Amino acid sequence: MLVVGILAVPPLLRAIPPRYAARWLPEPLLAIASPQQEVPILPTVALPLDAGSLLGEPTALVAPEVVVVLPTQTAAPAGANSTPEPTAVPPTATPLPEPTATAVPIPASARLEGIQHIFQDWNNCGPATLAMTLSYFDLFVTQSDTAAVMKPNPEDRNVSPAEMAAYVNEQTPYQALSRVNGRLDILKQFVANGIPVIVEIGIDPPGEFRWMGWYGHYLLVVAYDDVNQQFFVYDSWFGTSDVPGQNADREGRNLTYAEVEAYWPQFNRNYIAAFRPEQAELVAQIVGADMDDATMWDHSLAQAQADAAADPENAFFWFNLGTSLNAHDEYERASTAFDQARAIGLPWRMLWYQFGPYEAYYEVGRYDDVILLADVTLKDRPYFEESFYYKGLALAATGQTAAAEDNLEKAASFNPNFDPAVVALAELNRDQ
Repeated sequence: MLVVGILAVPPLLRAIPPRYAARWLPEPLLAIASPQQEVPILPTVALPLDAGSLLGEPTALVAPEVVVVLPTQTAAPAGANSTPEPTAVPPTATPLPEPTATAVPIPASARLEGIQHIFQDWNNCGPATLAMTLSYFDLFVTQSDTAAVMKPNPEDRNVSPAEMAAYVNEQTPYQALSRVNGRLDILKQFVANGIPVIVEIGIDPPGEFRWMGWYGHYLLVVAYDDVNQQFFVYDSWFGTSDVPGQNADREGRNLTYAEVEAYWPQFNRNYIAAFRPEQAELVAQIVGADMDDATMWDHSLAQAQADAAADPENAFFWFNLGTSLNAHDEYERASTAFDQARAIGLPWRMLWYQFGPYEAYYEVGRYDDVILLADVTLKDRPYFEESFYYKGLALAATGQTAAAEDNLEKAASFNPNFDPAVVALAELNRDQ
């Protein structure tokens, strides 16, 4: 009987919903309860690939015109004795040309005050980080409030930057802007001018959480310090320390400029700025030419080409290249870039957060690849409306109508706010 009981433990533990297991179980039992991942990376493709042709004539890197505005009184200096001086832009893999406009000096350090730190519930870093951000404006909502709109199903593993910006724009009196291909100086300009900004980065959990592997994570930037070359962030998981679940310092957890340069590109350097309506013109000045989508994606493509050329073994750079080529409707070239990223090796959670390979492969008729990647992502974790959606599209394209309808229905029911699935399902039913 004892043997039977021991053998029954793993299945019983795995029957516990992950959000409850994470809250109640100690690490050894949590490791058993978590769905087992057979491989650490997404399915790969065979080399050699002709990916080098994507970099043969890279788009020239042109720095957008820089308009740095004087900081408002909203943000206070992070160090009382710091002397204002021009903000230094850390070097990138390929140095950018000098800005075409003379920058107005901003402080060497600045801080946003009055933000309420919030620890996240299970897989709730997006809703928790957004609730923290809104507290800066004295708008106090809970992560349950934000999650109810952005991820109605608590098992949903991801909230996209676009969904977070939409929440601010549609549910609050404030405004938000989601962009990619950010730079460190843009983050500093936002903070210096009293504008909270969220970044999404990759993390490799430390210590006892290392077994969990690579994750995507949102952070709220609350301060920067040029002297020590670091940002301070409010982290819904780590708190303000380097140990998950602890608040060691209300100043925030420090994240060096070098760490941001290393991990931010794993999400194409995306950021979400939240601001008061009267700050819209200021935000446009800070973002500059990248306020225009086409210009932003041109810059993103140039940066991705430069990054991949400088470090061709970095899978994330090739992934960013694929994402940028998708934005230019160059799906064949995007597919090659995503193939190269997969050949090098992408974390198995990659398609929890970014969905470019689905789009590129679907557009070029590689439906089997779409279905394979969706099946791997959904295995034991049927929590991603985007994966159900693209799998449904691929199945419909191969004539498997019943299976396509089933997957599109799963996408629409899992997240009723996910309009693409609702539209695709209606079109499928109309064509039958």
